[in-house]
Amino acid sequence: MTPHVLDPQILASDITFDLHSLREGFWSLTIEGLAYGAIYALVAVGYTLVYGVLKLINFAHSEIFMLGMFGQYVGLLLLGFSPSGDTYNLGTLMTIGYLLAAGLVGMAVSGTAAVGLEFIAYRPLRRRNAKPLSFLITAIGMSFVLQEVVHYLLPKIPTDPRLGGTTAQPQIKLVDPTTQFHFFGAPVSNLTLVTIVVAIGLALGTDLVLNKTKLGRGVRSVAQDPDAALLMGVSRERTIMVTFLIGGILAGAAALFYTLRIPTNIVYFGGFILGIKAFCAAVLGGIGNVRGALVGGLLLGVMENYGSVVFGNQWKDVVAFALLILVLMFRPTGILGEKLGKARV
Repeated sequence: MTPHVLDPQILASDITFDLHSLREGFWSLTIEGLAYGAIYALVAVGYTLVYGVLKLINFAHSEIFMLGMFGQYVGLLLLGFSPSGDTYNLGTLMTIGYLLAAGLVGMAVSGTAAVGLEFIAYRPLRRRNAKPLSFLITAIGMSFVLQEVVHYLLPKIPTDPRLGGTTAQPQIKLVDPTTQFHFFGAPVSNLTLVTIVVAIGLALGTDLVLNKTKLGRGVRSVAQDPDAALLMGVSRERTIMVTFLIGGILAGAAALFYTLRIPTNIVYFGGFILGIKAFCAAVLGGIGNVRGALVGGLLLGVMENYGSVVFGNQWKDVVAFALLILVLMFRPTGILGEKLGKARV
């Protein structure tokens, strides 16, 4: 039996190089890329905060995002909505109110899950002065544990029988994308506008809290020198808990925006690829730097959108990771490259 060999001609036929489409749809691709990039940035902030304080890559953060998606979905079910397939016509103010309520439930679920993850998985390791490799293995293991909890255990809980399982949740649509205005001929929908403005606002607000408040000074002091921070009266454990909580809340907000754009992706493995891209965005901008996470997320969203048109949609994820490798070859610390503990006040 002869081994299977990829035909170079067949492989090459799957790759396009369509610069004309990029020129034609440049502004549309840019705007949509910024919307996805803003979502990546919110999740990336969670990665970068935990790394800045603990020097830990929390690979389970993608599942915190996934739990946020399920949280806001359950919130809508509790509010009386059902996955009918049609868009609910409730009026602008009522729709905003229901979305805020669902988003708060999602943020509460993801924030609580993030704090619980730190308490159950990482805190015992810190108390035993475990090696960094132990934290990394634990993070990967908890990622699979959280996936399987939603996959197998959630359907057995006496709640809505449709929750969890192998298939994605049937969608609940509260908003249809409608064009609000045009930017250089490119339509800007209501969902795109809200996603970009609110997500960037939340990321910048987090950066402002870290740099201008007492809480932020505590976080930065623990990131820079935890022993000295303890001598100055800053509780390391409380600060770490708050760091996980902030990251979880932002992941829950990102989950709401993501499910508004892709309402058919609420499934137990739905956060995996997005979580990896968000981690790449954090590294791209400078791991441990909130502003870097924002810049990296926006850049990644835009560039992968360009790449999906130039090389073909099937190469979209490859373009994102190739961009990361290219940047790290020339600037290993990322675009901004500033650690959280050294951030300017």
